[in-house]
Amino acid sequence: MTTTTTLSAGDAAAERRSQMLRSLRLPRGGETAAPAAAAAAAAPVAALRPARRLPAWATVLLVAQAAALAGLWAARGGVPGLPLVGDAQAKAAPAAAAAPQPLQPAVAAPVAKLEASGFITATRMATVSARTMGQVSEMLVDEGSRVRRGQVLARIGDEQSQTQLRLAQAQHTAALARQQSAEAQLREAQREREREQTLRDQNFTSEARLSKAQTALETATANLATARADVDLARLQVVRQEQVLDDFIVRAPFDGVVMARNAQLGEIVAPGGAGGGYTRTGILTIVDMGSLEIVVDVNEDMITRVQPGQPVQAELYSHKGWRIAGEVLRVMPNADRAKSTVRARIKLLTDDPRILPDMAVKVQFL
Repeated sequence: MTTTTTLSAGDAAAERRSQMLRSLRLPRGGETAAPAAAAAAAAPVAALRPARRLPAWATVLLVAQAAALAGLWAARGGVPGLPLVGDAQAKAAPAAAAAPQPLQPAVAAPVAKLEASGFITATRMATVSARTMGQVSEMLVDEGSRVRRGQVLARIGDEQSQTQLRLAQAQHTAALARQQSAEAQLREAQREREREQTLRDQNFTSEARLSKAQTALETATANLATARADVDLARLQVVRQEQVLDDFIVRAPFDGVVMARNAQLGEIVAPGGAGGGYTRTGILTIVDMGSLEIVVDVNEDMITRVQPGQPVQAELYSHKGWRIAGEVLRVMPNADRAKSTVRARIKLLTDDPRILPDMAVKVQFL
């Protein structure tokens, strides 16, 4: 009777172990039933605690089975939300790294436009003066006046030259009179020679008288040649004095605008390089407004970005917001060692009266 009771208790313990192992079995199809399995496993264990104590070999077997099942469960995915461990984590890392990443469009860095500062410059500008020394007697234009080529701008006192011209004209007139007298003498000498020749042919005169008539004719011919030369000389003297007189007149060398008036009425002026002390060498400064261009200094390290024919936009500091079209005319073949710059000349494509010489301007190379 005692033996039967012991076997019944052993069968009951074996049955409970079987139920616990079935509850720890992993679900198929990748389902995560670890929380349920843990709860089911905890219930038999709690139920076993009031019963009798398991043998040592059974406890070791249960611990080994639980460790094996936990490792297998972790290798197949573990609990959602928890980090992977062991081989599963090592296998998941390359997969995550190999996942395709969305391509980002390449954005090119914007290239800043080259800018430089300079001034408006006139390529045709002249300071006119008299070609002879004298006193300003008449000023016919003022600053801002538009002039044409050859227009009279001012006059220098020319009283002495006027007297010299009248003297040359009188000498020319006298030379013409002497020429006329020599011509008359020549005609008379020719007639006398013909009469003597006729008388000699009739033997009514001597050979000496005929020779004398011939000599008179030759002399008259020479005197006429001298008179004609004197006329030519007198004419050249008149032309020379007219040119000297023209030197006292200041004329415009080209079409343009008077930018500066350097002398006043009554001042003594002289040709360039001949003045001294308070003597002025220039009377007026004229600028051809059609020859205006921009001159800018570009840094040496940026000069390769400037090419002839390159379009530019200019903006006058005096007229903010007004864009002036232009193009690079040429890059000068020399550099400024002190400033490390190279000069560039820019042609203006706009003709506007607001653009004036020496204005400051900012240029942007396109």
